[in-house]
Amino acid sequence: MAILFKSTITENSAFATIDAVLASGDPYDGYFNAVSDAGETTLSWAPSMSAGEFLEQVKEMLRLTWDAARFWIIYDRHEEREDPDVTEMRNAAFRLTRGYNGVIVASLSLLGRQDAENDLELVFVCFADDFQRRNFRVRYEGKAITN
Repeated sequence: MAILFKSTITENSAFATIDAVLASGDPYDGYFNAVSDAGETTLSWAPSMSAGEFLEQVKEMLRLTWDAARFWIIYDRHEEREDPDVTEMRNAAFRLTRGYNGVIVASLSLLGRQDAENDLELVFVCFADDFQRRNFRVRYEGKAITN
């Protein structure tokens, strides 16, 4: 049993961290994935794409997410804390929120090409209603979750 949902950060902190990582000039591979009842969207940082272009595409995806589901919880995943894999977190969040309408679960990974020291991995669990967000936090945050 793993504790999947434990380290939250604010929206402002998440966006500031994303901006800082992409402005650093270090080489990264980037992946964004959003899944909802409507389907799944995946975005990869193409070799010919600049950091700014990738950031704009991610921000556009997050704007669309915000328009559909305004109540977010953002979880920050870190390897040194031995957090579960970001895909495992995303999939569990999607599975656990099936009872709620209008939920979107997204993940963003910015992985350093030279080392993992400054990797950034975030999971956005986005709800249409605030009571859904509060309910999710009470039920799953900081608690062991089985498959």
